[in-house]
Amino acid sequence: MTSNTNRTQLIADRTLLADHEALPLLVCGVAGVSGYNAFHHLRKKYGDTVFGQRPTKNWPLVGEGIIGADLENPIAFKKMLEDRKIKSLVNCGGTCALKACELDPEMARRINVMCLENLLETLEGTDIRLVHLSIDLVYSGTGDGGHVETDAPDPVTVYGKTMVEAEQLILSARPDSCILRISLPMGISFNGHAGAIDWIASRFKKNKPATLYFDEVRTPTYCECLTETIEDVLVSGISGLYHCGGTRKLSLYQIAQIVNRVGGYDPDLLIGCPRIEAGPIPPRAGNVTMNSDRLSRAIGRTPFVPWPLKNEQVPDSTDWHYDRGGDLGSEDRIVSDLYLRPVT
Repeated sequence: MTSNTNRTQLIADRTLLADHEALPLLVCGVAGVSGYNAFHHLRKKYGDTVFGQRPTKNWPLVGEGIIGADLENPIAFKKMLEDRKIKSLVNCGGTCALKACELDPEMARRINVMCLENLLETLEGTDIRLVHLSIDLVYSGTGDGGHVETDAPDPVTVYGKTMVEAEQLILSARPDSCILRISLPMGISFNGHAGAIDWIASRFKKNKPATLYFDEVRTPTYCECLTETIEDVLVSGISGLYHCGGTRKLSLYQIAQIVNRVGGYDPDLLIGCPRIEAGPIPPRAGNVTMNSDRLSRAIGRTPFVPWPLKNEQVPDSTDWHYDRGGDLGSEDRIVSDLYLRPVT
């Protein structure tokens, strides 16, 4: 039997994209957590055959292989694809700022729907393989979770509604594409504020309270697992809609407990409440956990380890984060255990 350590190394050593002529590859939306981590992981593995796209106005985000290009200009965008002979495209773009989307629905639709329309226009007439990342928040979460792909979307936020509209556009215009509904991608971000861990830890670092919800439940994933899954999907030929959530169900409050205790922050800074107390803007979803068995069957393996991987870092009570057990925690541990997938 292959050990977990060997299995992790085998996955990391795979060169699926090169073996299946899926390169060059463009990752759109490298300002977000999923796109940022996917680009850097794949660039490290496949070198200058992997490119990342960011809006031109996001000038601080620079680096080898990162291109400033705007989907508002589909003609120039298509020329960029042609010049680099792109064969595969992973779309991680969009805005997930819940409150901003509620306050400005036109902005949300422009970024999450109209830009996608432009992307589909640029891909028309090409054989570029498209993988698009959607989200678990297409569901309201009013039930018991464990959503499967045949469950009808019923989003409670403007963000969720625009993501449903985007999914429908792709399924109609480019049915050979693959849509992955992800949950919370756990990894580093380029600005230190884009991810779930980033926001929670930033509050604690500043000695400020963070309020999270007992009854909003998600299925988070390590970004490394997500990127390896994207590789599998790119070369598999599978199309349609798949759930791409992790194996461990955690509330936002539990996630904050983990960050608090692993990071060694003041436990009194964490406040929990039911989502009904969140206020009207933005509305909060409930249990939007997903069942990803269909994806596992399609790619021939279970793609995710639990987040967090270490069972001793999983809360078992609402005051779990107070019990340090002699382990003071540290910000380095957040990186090694929560941002990155530990090697066991």
